[in-house]
Amino acid sequence: MDKLKIINNKLNELSNSKFRSQFHLRKYMLSFLEKKGYDTIIQHAYDIINRNLKPAHPKNDGRQTPTKNHPVFIAQHACGCCCRKCLKRWHNIPLNRELTNNEVNYIVSLLIVWIIRDYKNQKNDSRGD
Repeated sequence: MDKLKIINNKLNELSNSKFRSQFHLRKYMLSFLEKKGYDTIIQHAYDIINRNLKPAHPKNDGRQTPTKNHPVFIAQHACGCCCRKCLKRWHNIPLNRELTNNEVNYIVSLLIVWIIRDYKNQKNDSRGD
């Protein structure tokens, strides 16, 4: 199965979660995306994941991801990539070991596809605060 199909299948699964499906980008985040561009957001995603999730025992795990201020944070919650327990539950990524580069790439790809989808949905129906 190709990478995009795996990501689409996972996003469809996550969309069935009442909790995960409540997260959406806000108007100020849409403006941030337009101003910064996707290349910058991708780099931010790598920086955030490498700093906050890649270590075997991340600092403040379970409480390290805010629910506002950056599109990547919102995407992390929407995609079940906000802490190591959620990575285990939603993506079967084991606890207590450092994430591999492939796992980091998968997480960032998932987050970026979610951000692109939600951005397009927000722009199409003019929702968002």
